[in-house]
Amino acid sequence: MTFLYAATVAIVAGAGIYMILARNVMRIVMGVALLAAAANLLIFLSGRLVSVSPPIIPDGAETLAETAANPLPQALVLTAIVIGFALTAFAVALAVKAYRSLGTLDAGAMHDAEDLGSPFAAATDTKQG
Repeated sequence: MTFLYAATVAIVAGAGIYMILARNVMRIVMGVALLAAAANLLIFLSGRLVSVSPPIIPDGAETLAETAANPLPQALVLTAIVIGFALTAFAVALAVKAYRSLGTLDAGAMHDAEDLGSPFAAATDTKQG
């Protein structure tokens, strides 16, 4: 069963990396979201899926029982979900603004900043003259 979970994480991460390598900005954004989902799955699976007792320390004990669920990966995944959603929402808003400004979502055609030239070229010309 562990192999199945590992293969699932690998497939989702591979699909995310494949989409990140595309030229379309929306595919890149969705690839980042898939990669974040793969990382969340990996963290979640590291905390054991099957546990027989809740993560409560009984009276007189100082640590959790061996069979208790680990609450740390669950907390990390919840935090990562919120951060991943915020990153995806920001990237989508940025892609929409870029599409409205440039008229394309092709990353290879987005070169308006390159057409303006280097801001450092003007600074070096004034220092030399």
